[in-house]
Amino acid sequence: MGGRGTYAAGNNVPYTYETVGYVDDAKVLFGKPETGLHDLPVEAHSSNVYVKLHKDGTLNMMRVYDNEHYLTAEIAYHPEPDLTGNRKPVLHIHYYDRNLKRTDAAYLDHETFKKYEKYLVGRKWYND
Repeated sequence: MGGRGTYAAGNNVPYTYETVGYVDDAKVLFGKPETGLHDLPVEAHSSNVYVKLHKDGTLNMMRVYDNEHYLTAEIAYHPEPDLTGNRKPVLHIHYYDRNLKRTDAAYLDHETFKKYEKYLVGRKWYND
């Protein structure tokens, strides 16, 4: 299965994001203005985790990649009305397959929260 013609397929492609900081060992990325990108990359160039922060410095989104640079999961904090029934931001997770098919949002389980807690800047477990 190919890597959509980009880095995971072995092609060097231009960077469309810039590193604006770090959360622990993960790069905090921001889409270069000329690209109009607001998400995080669907493939990793150099890390197994990338982070995007809200302007107040708290977690907006983080993406997790496997050793072959493919996106495997996305943890985010924003509204998910299909999950919560309202428009309040909620910590949640989506899983991805190799074709970028994404699961519906699910509440983050405690084990996964603890595993990635160091990247979840400003986010607490639901009961805390």
